[in-house]
Amino acid sequence: MSGTVSGRSGSGGADWPALGVRDGALLVVGDVVTDVIARHRGPLAAGTDTAAAIRTVPGGAGANAACWAAHRGRAEVRLLGRVGADAVAWHEQELIASGVTPCLVVDPEAPTGTVICLVDTGAAAERTFLTDSGASLLLEPGDWSDAFLDGVAWLHLSGYLLFSEPSRALVRVALASARARGVPVSLDPASAGFLTELGVDRFLALVEGVDVLLPSRDEACLLTGLPDVEDAAAKLSRHVPLVVAKQGSAGALVARAGAVSTHVPAVPATLRDTTGAGDAFTGAFLAALLYGAGPEEAARAGCRAGASAVERVGGRPPVSG
Repeated sequence: MSGTVSGRSGSGGADWPALGVRDGALLVVGDVVTDVIARHRGPLAAGTDTAAAIRTVPGGAGANAACWAAHRGRAEVRLLGRVGADAVAWHEQELIASGVTPCLVVDPEAPTGTVICLVDTGAAAERTFLTDSGASLLLEPGDWSDAFLDGVAWLHLSGYLLFSEPSRALVRVALASARARGVPVSLDPASAGFLTELGVDRFLALVEGVDVLLPSRDEACLLTGLPDVEDAAAKLSRHVPLVVAKQGSAGALVARAGAVSTHVPAVPATLRDTTGAGDAFTGAFLAALLYGAGPEEAARAGCRAGASAVERVGGRPPVSG
């Protein structure tokens, strides 16, 4: 499979844990998709019409996290992703407007991924996704260059990359490259539904060598088979040095060396759309780490960003100007 690269990429590295400000960029590798968000109230009416407010916005867990990192931090943020020729110009413009340096591989055949987000506007503002991954999961080792890590202090991988063979192969190459340079790596598992299909043992083998894991409550419990998220986060931290479990309105847990060290409370918010709230947490968490925060302080920054995200429609932060 081949493609052309649009935009520019960004050596260096740093040791974990963070001590002081990290001198370098954040590189996010992950999905860039188009979100079609349909906000409706109450159950869908089968076989007929359901009134909804519908918007088309840029999305993707990797891209969203990159945009929140740029919004909340001071370091340069770069994004490597794969899109179709149908929407590359729009996605580039949106990323640049959010302060992210895009490096988008243009797929010669597959269209840009599309996700239909069905958001019930009731009290929980819960959402259901219909996902056509398109080009987003066709990133492959040929799309990677060690030069992408030039000037980079941290590498973040979207877990969606683990759900197709081409992008799994890219993850292995990127991890090996980061380890060779001493660049820390974080990963967000991304989807409990896709994790079930992939399998827990396979996932844990694929993330070996990752420094920070950022699962949701459901993902942490699924990955461990434990019903209690605190127990799940503690168990996961025996596999990955630092685990930060995102719990939505219950805040976040920080776990290291087989034990939960901190419970971080959520920031009160008026729910409008929970799409991308976990991505906002991840982006702000990483931005704080890059500026020298410890994991607990960074998790508090993540909770603040998550609260901001649920009060907006779509998964991206506001664009100034």
